[in-house]
Amino acid sequence: MKYYIIIPAYNEEAFMGLTLQSLVEQTVLPTKLIVVNDNSTDKTAEIVSEFASQFPFIQLVNKKSDAIHLPGSKVIQAFQEGEKHIDENYDIIVKIDADLIFPKNYFETIIKHFQSDDRIGMVGGFCYIETRNKHIKSNKKNRVPEHLWQKNEICEEKNGDWVLENLTDKDHIRGALKAYRKETFKQIGGLKPQMGWDTVDELLCKFYNWKVVTDESLHVKHLKPTGASYNQAARYKQGEAFYTLGYGFFITAVASIKLALRKGKPLLFLDYIKGFWKAKREKKNLLVTPEQAQFIRKYRWKKMIQKLKR
Repeated sequence: MKYYIIIPAYNEEAFMGLTLQSLVEQTVLPTKLIVVNDNSTDKTAEIVSEFASQFPFIQLVNKKSDAIHLPGSKVIQAFQEGEKHIDENYDIIVKIDADLIFPKNYFETIIKHFQSDDRIGMVGGFCYIETRNKHIKSNKKNRVPEHLWQKNEICEEKNGDWVLENLTDKDHIRGALKAYRKETFKQIGGLKPQMGWDTVDELLCKFYNWKVVTDESLHVKHLKPTGASYNQAARYKQGEAFYTLGYGFFITAVASIKLALRKGKPLLFLDYIKGFWKAKREKKNLLVTPEQAQFIRKYRWKKMIQKLKR
């Protein structure tokens, strides 16, 4: 099965080379890899260009946009720019972040899952973060000339403990590493350019009776913890996302408490709830149809009841 990868990237010179290196060392290589450099002010584009000069399947696309990072909208707009530069000759389309290190058999394993059942619509592994201080040094194995890197460019794994970045249930694929069967991707309407896109995609998969598979054997190193740079406006967006998914207040409250506790910051709950009510007052458009919203609420209630019975 042919797979295409699209990587949105904004000021990722610290990790971009390490991510690309892990991709060019895959046991099954991508047919096409598009990196969308979204108005970076660092050496991200130079690093990607160096890889592209050595690996013909890699392509750099430059995009101009606002530098303000609001989760969801900016990254998916960059992804959609990448879509303009691919053809239809793929079986799997993949959205990944520019701060990941993949095991060499990652995409070989992903493909095997898709081949095992033609109703599998999405597959992904798990993100792990380092808990100790990182040891910084240049990676001599990297094919990129050292002059393209800043002093703090690569995190060496030495003496580090890598633990699961436990922000979601284990049946959910993190937004950092999403692989879709082409037919599934088309049916769910692609990715939505706002926060909540990486939840609504899976809920729509289930709405259309596609299977979502997570593989706990696939450990991916996530070099930049999720949400590390989010400001309060970005945190309000999480509550807005719960509203636009059609959750309703009670499900939003439960989801907000759960997420805030998982992040170890209970007071985030208040920002999420404020974001929900703000979206409700402004009558924000939902990401889903009324029928889909009803399905989503029933699905969420069912999952909560199942957990209470355990």
